[in-house]
Amino acid sequence: MATLYTHQGQNVWKTWLLMTCFFVIIIALGYFFAQRYGNPNILYIFVAFSILMNIVSYWYSDKIALSIAKAHPATREKYFDFYTLVENLAITAGLPMPRIYVIEDPSPNAFATGRDKKHAVIAVTTGLLSIMNKTELEGVIAHEMSHIGNKDMLVSTVAVVLAGFISIVSDMMIRATLFGGRDNDREGGNLFAIIGIVLAILAPIFAMLIQLAISRKREYLADSSGALLTRYPEGLASALEKLQTYGKPMQAQSTAIAHLYIANPLGSGRFAKKTMGLLSTHPPLEERIKILRSM
Repeated sequence: MATLYTHQGQNVWKTWLLMTCFFVIIIALGYFFAQRYGNPNILYIFVAFSILMNIVSYWYSDKIALSIAKAHPATREKYFDFYTLVENLAITAGLPMPRIYVIEDPSPNAFATGRDKKHAVIAVTTGLLSIMNKTELEGVIAHEMSHIGNKDMLVSTVAVVLAGFISIVSDMMIRATLFGGRDNDREGGNLFAIIGIVLAILAPIFAMLIQLAISRKREYLADSSGALLTRYPEGLASALEKLQTYGKPMQAQSTAIAHLYIANPLGSGRFAKKTMGLLSTHPPLEERIKILRSM
């Protein structure tokens, strides 16, 4: 019988398996480039550059996300109930009190970001604060607190940066293969060029699918961890139902941070439903609610 603990274990294992696929793609691209130009240092440069990009983006991830979301700090005086709820859950989870922010948007949503648990941030929309009761808001905050405790911020940032890096490298490879000129005159050069173009086209597609899969798995994990934290899965399930019922997209959207939110910022309307499945940053709310209530 599935429990909160088995859901956690399965999602962690699947996520790191997907992350391994990212590095395999990068190594494959680097190896192809190294062989094409007869320079093994290219492979090392690929790996080193991807790691450097991860470090830089991870260090400033909170500032970037908050700026894109147009969030402002939430004071204890103005948002007392929200502040104390986060404070109590942080104590329960054994985590430092995260900084809390509010986004002026009627669409209910929330996200967590930051480079580690000591520099974590939780941001919620004014719409979320207005429509959730105490147990539902507690379920949402526990979900975001679980992202912090599970180190999802690290995994999400690495996934996004690696996907972007693979896209850039693939574009470089296509240009180099098409306009490289002299390399294609060598024996087998044309075949090598065709293989390079196919690999360069498919790599970013696979990278995007892996990134989206990672995002969906982290949502499942945060749901189960959040329910474990509150010992009341129905609170989060009821909150997700309200998010599903509201359905309208957020006013300020960005695909760069869409995966951070508890629900798709595009809403649950007709367009959002068309993007469900492999091309969605979030698993279906219906499925998440079903799993929570099966616990």
